[in-house]
Amino acid sequence: MNKIVARLKEEFKLTPDLKIKEIKISLFKTVYVLFIDTVCSSDKVNDYILKNLTHYNSRHDLNSNLAGPNSVSLTNPDEIEFYLTSGFAVVILDNTIIAIETKGDLARSVSASAREPSLLGPEDSFNENIQTNIGLIKRRIKSHTMKTEEIVLGRKTKNVVTINYLEDVAKCENIQIIKDKLNTIDIDGVLDVGNLINYLESENRTVFPTIKRTERPDLVATSLLEGKIAILMDTSPFAIILPSFLVDFINPVSDNYVKSINVAFVKILRAFCFLFSMIVPGLFVAIINYNQETIPSSLLINFSTQSAGVPFPSIVEVIILLITCDILRESDLRFPSNFGSAISILGALIIGEAAVNAGLVSPIAIIIASFTFITSLIFTELEINSALRFYRYMFLFFAAFFGLYGIFLGLILLLTNVISIKSLNSPYFAPIAPFDKTYFFKTFLKEKERHNTKRSFLITDKNMTRGKFE
Repeated sequence: MNKIVARLKEEFKLTPDLKIKEIKISLFKTVYVLFIDTVCSSDKVNDYILKNLTHYNSRHDLNSNLAGPNSVSLTNPDEIEFYLTSGFAVVILDNTIIAIETKGDLARSVSASAREPSLLGPEDSFNENIQTNIGLIKRRIKSHTMKTEEIVLGRKTKNVVTINYLEDVAKCENIQIIKDKLNTIDIDGVLDVGNLINYLESENRTVFPTIKRTERPDLVATSLLEGKIAILMDTSPFAIILPSFLVDFINPVSDNYVKSINVAFVKILRAFCFLFSMIVPGLFVAIINYNQETIPSSLLINFSTQSAGVPFPSIVEVIILLITCDILRESDLRFPSNFGSAISILGALIIGEAAVNAGLVSPIAIIIASFTFITSLIFTELEINSALRFYRYMFLFFAAFFGLYGIFLGLILLLTNVISIKSLNSPYFAPIAPFDKTYFFKTFLKEKERHNTKRSFLITDKNMTRGKFE
């Protein structure tokens, strides 16, 4: 016992928050209580351990005299470091080592979602406490078939990662793939699900996100009921959902709380905005430079009149404006929310007006850039916007060299890329290719809830019926 305590003192010699209490329980016996003050609650240590040890009788088992909702008997002294840094108090007596959970309340309270707001539906969101996050999911899914498997990642961070799924719905093959990928991660630290996503998708070459992250427990619960798998990490307020398809990134979960007849138009509008945001700047350049016959002569004359005093070709105009919009968006994201939007709007108005008056760009180029920027604002997922930006510039340069033929070439490359992507061995462009009616009417178009009784074969291969309505 003295060797273990001496070893811990040496290992934590520059850690002033390690507290060691020595309590004499008899003439020849001393109980050592060790805990790290910054991650433990002193009140819990006092209530669960210290008060009980003052009345401890050496004839009784030590574990039966200690309180606490979670206690672990340790047989390997090397495990003590993990439990100490995880918010446990360690009690050592002779050859008995017991770790008792006394975690301090270091997490923020459950609050409304800031990145995925919902006009209708629940407003709670995940925080940095994994136990709270699992509780928010189990509050919605009250079934013994919901399983949670733990894996510890990081040689030094030792963060707890949980794999959550419904045992009677999720594919066993998908669960095993995720376990295998997580078990291959051997690195000093994995601090957030953002790092974890990079390891899970192996930094594939596509610009589209293949793994969805969310801070909404209702979206995780909905995904689990469909047969998907959710991954949570301690200290991260996001969950990972696998598999994820392209359609999942452009349709928010808030659509589930609106009547199908009302939300169908909005879903179609999003699909068009997704396409317009990429091709409109290139389409404008192609028509102005190569394919003037595709627009009426009066409109072409109007465009030419506006561009008469502009010293740059149309592609340079559009690139300048798109880069300016990207800079304004980035400043809006990084600047405090109280000021960001106001500064972006002011900057756009001043820069746009000044550029037109100075003859640097034409009014129609301003309209094209503004329309492109507005259509991209519909999508709140940061990586989707990054993918849209990449293909927007690709279409723009193809149109500058080949006109409308370049637009069609870009569409072929886009479709080829999207169709070839996999997410957890599932086709990323589903439910379009391959077509699946069930998932199509849950995402691209919303059918009535009474007809939503099946699960998609793209996600699961068992328990395909969700329920039925008379």
